[in-house]
Amino acid sequence: MSGWEIFWDVVPYVTLAIVVVGLWWRYRYDKFGWTTRSSQLYESRLLRIGSPMFHFGILVVIVGHIIGLVIPESWTRAVMSDHVYHIQAVTLGGLAGVTTLAGIALLVYRRRTTGPVFMATTANDKVMYVVLVLAIVAGVSCTFIGASPAGAEHDYRETVAPWFRSIWILQPRGDLMVQAPLYFHIHVMIALVLFCLWPFTRLVHVFSAPIGYLFRPYIVYRSRDVAGRGELVGSQPHRRGW
Repeated sequence: MSGWEIFWDVVPYVTLAIVVVGLWWRYRYDKFGWTTRSSQLYESRLLRIGSPMFHFGILVVIVGHIIGLVIPESWTRAVMSDHVYHIQAVTLGGLAGVTTLAGIALLVYRRRTTGPVFMATTANDKVMYVVLVLAIVAGVSCTFIGASPAGAEHDYRETVAPWFRSIWILQPRGDLMVQAPLYFHIHVMIALVLFCLWPFTRLVHVFSAPIGYLFRPYIVYRSRDVAGRGELVGSQPHRRGW
């Protein structure tokens, strides 16, 4: 067994340990810091554009990774041909990746050019943004290189995907990852670094998404009583919430 095989066998478990222990530590000793530290109060115009682009783009990227890494190749081939699979992967993955990259570029630009937002940016935030941008750039590069003639000869569903699944069944196949091209190695390494940083940065808010917000009743705001007549300005009957 080569050194690289040992690396791809061991490092994922080291990363998982850091994530689990880090999340526990953060929740135990920094519960009130478990937040995005919103800066919307300082600037909202660029935030209204960049934040949806980044968050919706990254959501599609995550779904694409789940489909590509978790679902076995034989399952996808039973539904569609390899040609159709790669076309949709490049089209949707490329569009989502570019949208995510544009969104994070706007957010970084906003954070750098808006005085109060920049003043509230910690060294921790700067490191996180650098690694996050590198991970997105590397992912977009993998998508487009894989669509080129140079990358078409390699199918990540035969190397990277089974290696990823082997980690979760405690039978790591580092030998499969060794067979993947260098650009996949770079992307995965950056992703592992990002996961190690995750519990100690503002990215931790992902694990506390406000799911209840989707199902809460409407909040109805009423104006004040007009001259004591018991009438409300602009008041109209309201139907009940969800």
